[in-house]
Amino acid sequence: MTDPSLTIGEMARRYGLSRSTLLYYDRIGLLSPSLRSEANYRLYSAREQQRMASIQRYRSAGIELNSIAALLDGDSSVMEGLLNQRLQVINREMHALRQQQRLLVSLLQDRSRLKACRTLDKEGWVALLTASGMSEADMHRWHVEFEQQAPEAHEDFLQGLGIDPEEVTQIRRWSRQNTGE
Repeated sequence: MTDPSLTIGEMARRYGLSRSTLLYYDRIGLLSPSLRSEANYRLYSAREQQRMASIQRYRSAGIELNSIAALLDGDSSVMEGLLNQRLQVINREMHALRQQQRLLVSLLQDRSRLKACRTLDKEGWVALLTASGMSEADMHRWHVEFEQQAPEAHEDFLQGLGIDPEEVTQIRRWSRQNTGE
């Protein structure tokens, strides 16, 4: 049976990191090898390898190293709070990027560039719904259902169409009139 422990070089290769990154993780207490070889080389056990996989997963989600340490060592309420906080930051960043995208299309004065952005504006969305056979009443029911089932997603969707905030508020209010809210 082979030893499941990895040297620092093997660990670095397996996870696509530099040796200095692993040394840094050790220095800040994020990931420290628990074993040493006879030649005094750092060895990472299966447990540390699992921790490294978690670190990479959190890093891929854009979470900072100090928060990752809290996630790995904290309780579930800490984890949920930090992950929700990151999700909120991403939502704000996505909203800002959509606004920048629309501004650039506007500055280029070429609405057809929206297709290259993989997005639709209000005009394009309404044209698509109309082309699929939806009436005004059908579109109203669609908004009512969206608002009822996922109000925040509905707001994000409307903002993503480039609709100004006042109109988004009006559409959501109009949609809630039939939901009993």
